[in-house]
Amino acid sequence: MKKLFGLLTVALLMTISAQSQSISENALGLRLGDNDGFGGEISYQRYLKENNRLEFDLGWRNSNDVDAFKLVGLYQWVMPIDGGFHWFVGAGAGIGQYDADNSNGTFALIAGDIGIEYDFDIPLILSLDFRPELGLTSKYSDDLDMDIALGIRYQF
Repeated sequence: MKKLFGLLTVALLMTISAQSQSISENALGLRLGDNDGFGGEISYQRYLKENNRLEFDLGWRNSNDVDAFKLVGLYQWVMPIDGGFHWFVGAGAGIGQYDADNSNGTFALIAGDIGIEYDFDIPLILSLDFRPELGLTSKYSDDLDMDIALGIRYQF
């Protein structure tokens, strides 16, 4: 009986420890920011291993002069801080299309990402991140854009 109780205690502690240190396997939500006009992104995160995940964002931008959409993929490293708080850093690339008053076309970009998130006891993640994006092609995205965004995602 003591051995069974001991095994159950160890199993419970391992489960609690794994749950508090892990990142969600899947998360889907919105990332809302301001990058030359209101922009929103549908965001999907996929667990890879231990403290690594992929993030894919399909977004749109709407300003007075330009409408654009883009797809960005990022590889992220996630590190626990305390309790439900984590910080993350990542790098990736993206492609998109824009429509301006006098021109339209496609563009490519590289991006970095750094932020903080809180993982609630319910299946919800709230994040704040900073993402610089360097445009590689076209007149639309030939400079460095700084994007600060608030994210809200449902874990499943």
